[in-house]
Amino acid sequence: MNWKEYIGNELKQLDKTTEFGFALPATEKSLNNLKVKFNLAELPNELVELYRQTNGINENLNGEKIGELIWTVERVIETNTEYRNYPDFKELYMSFDQLLFFSDAGNGDLFGFVTLNGKCDRFDIFIWNHDDDSRSWVAPNLTKFIEWWTNGTIKV
Repeated sequence: MNWKEYIGNELKQLDKTTEFGFALPATEKSLNNLKVKFNLAELPNELVELYRQTNGINENLNGEKIGELIWTVERVIETNTEYRNYPDFKELYMSFDQLLFFSDAGNGDLFGFVTLNGKCDRFDIFIWNHDDDSRSWVAPNLTKFIEWWTNGTIKV
């Protein structure tokens, strides 16, 4: 799938004024670092395909960055490491070891894939609610997540 084209087409259908900025592709080394850091044998195919085309997607309005639709690989590593290792979180929240966060809602809530037994072979996407520590299903895969997040189907 051509992610840049797909996202561009989704937005044209919505007639949105927000534009998306695409980074250079992620390196195979950075993707491998992500797997090694979180002891994952594999990553979801859609996520790998996206990162091979762009290392993150920024939301821009009138040329100014207003957020990130998809984080860079480096931010995925940084944020997931922080949430899994920050001592205060261990007393406040359930373990984050079963989620691989890749995006946020801009309000403290995070979106992620389920990771179990060193695999990310379930393609569903969940949101972690920072207010009540709940985890809820939001999309069956990355394609639908992007579609539903950009068209307002997913509400937080």
